Amino acid sequence: MASEQISPVRPTQNPGKETKTMAQEKESISSTPPATHNEDLHHNHLHPHEYRHTTVDGQPAFAEHGALVDHKVPQEDLVQSEPDLLWSRVRHFCREPFSEFFGVFILILFGDGVVAQVVLSNSTKGDYQSISWGWGLGVMLGVYTSGISGAHINPAVTFANCVYRKFPWRKFPVYMLAQVLGAMCASGVVYANYKSAIDVFEGGPNIRTVPGYSETASAGIFCTYPAEFMTKTGQFFSEFIASTILMFLIYALKDDANLGAGNLVPLGLFFVIFGIGACFGWETGYAINLARDFGPRLMSYMLGYGMNVWRAGDYYFWGE
Repeated sequence: MASEQISPVRPTQNPGKETKTMAQEKESISSTPPATHNEDLHHNHLHPHEYRHTTVDGQPAFAEHGALVDHKVPQEDLVQSEPDLLWSRVRHFCREPFSEFFGVFILILFGDGVVAQVVLSNSTKGDYQSISWGWGLGVMLGVYTSGISGAHINPAVTFANCVYRKFPWRKFPVYMLAQVLGAMCASGVVYANYKSAIDVFEGGPNIRTVPGYSETASAGIFCTYPAEFMTKTGQFFSEFIASTILMFLIYALKDDANLGAGNLVPLGLFFVIFGIGACFGWETGYAINLARDFGPRLMSYMLGYGMNVWRAGDYYFWGE
């Protein structure tokens, strides 16, 4: 008897539907609309204010932001157009320190500049309120200048962001160095601009004196010196109050859960500094910024004001 050969039958899962041809599948894929920017952010788990870029080796990377003032500043780490050029590499890796340098430079340029004009003119070209206005303008314009780095322009702000805002600790010494150097350079520019007036005010080109040691001292143009009646406790308390007000209001202005100042934060800081100077500035000079005081103090020492810049006010600088 011959055996019958039975061929297997494959059941059809959806007999009522026709199988798509390859051409139809290609057409379907090509007709799919590209994902929008918002959809791309959603699928890649990105916040709308968070920017992603591709590094030189093709891997995704994210920018690290600091906050002063704004830790959400959109700052893409742009791919270098000419990665083999030295300046391109320097610009790529040093743009944040440069930003802090120039922010503090502008701050000190206006701040020390207005003090020089008031002091050297014997208050005929301005008064104490002029100084408050000048420092307020310096802070506002410094913040506008250094937005890419978060516009800290103050080591205390950088430190607070490291503690409370997860700003990278490795950047803290770099930011602080840039801030101090910016203050030094700006005070040097102010000194060069007013050197002739300082010579006349002090009584000679080789005479440079410090408050507490001379009635015609000009060192107070560059850094802060306490009033002669201030005790060490009073000096500390005055600076502590002013610094606390500054830090509290910085974060209040940037708190989106609060009213928030948005793009008007620099203007808000202008009024903060003006208010601190007008209300709490007389006794110690309201340094409230290590870079603002140490940088110009070091520069004034180098310019010939001597060791008294460190000794004045019963070594006031060391207890600020």
